[in-house]
Amino acid sequence: MFQTTIGESGEHIIAGELDLEICLKDICETYCDGIELKTSDLIVSYRETITELSHVCHSKSPNKHNRLYVTAEPLKSGLAEDIDNGNVTEKDDVRIRARYLAETYEWDVNDARKIWCFGPENTGPNILTDMSRGVECLNEIKDSVITGFNWATKEGVLCNENVRGVRFNIRDVTLHSDAIHRGGGQIIPTARRVFYAAMLTAKPAL
Repeated sequence: MFQTTIGESGEHIIAGELDLEICLKDICETYCDGIELKTSDLIVSYRETITELSHVCHSKSPNKHNRLYVTAEPLKSGLAEDIDNGNVTEKDDVRIRARYLAETYEWDVNDARKIWCFGPENTGPNILTDMSRGVECLNEIKDSVITGFNWATKEGVLCNENVRGVRFNIRDVTLHSDAIHRGGGQIIPTARRVFYAAMLTAKPAL
């Protein structure tokens, strides 16, 4: 089985587990009528992950008025595959998904109901969960935190590869009372830094 994507530069990227040379030969002979294709050397892509529960990490915004407190932990075995296969998605009914995670992967039901997103790109095998309590104005920064989460899981802390199999938990948030001091420019880089910090304290691995 092969997957094809188009890169930002217009390149067609072919990824698969079988012999890619056979695939390229079939493309040339069957579909391109002898047209010569320019191909680069084969590249092995890695995935970054963690191997244990992190410390509670916190990061301050550039203006020093906002703080995010986050932990990271590995997903239970099989959950990343369930997400890849579409068995667990952000489009699922919240209560049905929470019950499934609780019964299959021993999640706390309340935590499972407060999943903010999957990532990277809102579909990947990483989860962002809100485990904070009583934080005012939290929904106002939700989109910015999710943007930072997608950024951090798209370009991991070790070698800028995609992250896989990590659950990030928002433990607490301190926000400035004035909305002008907690915009995206303040929150997005702060979120990215705290997700990186959580991974670094959880024995990251490739």
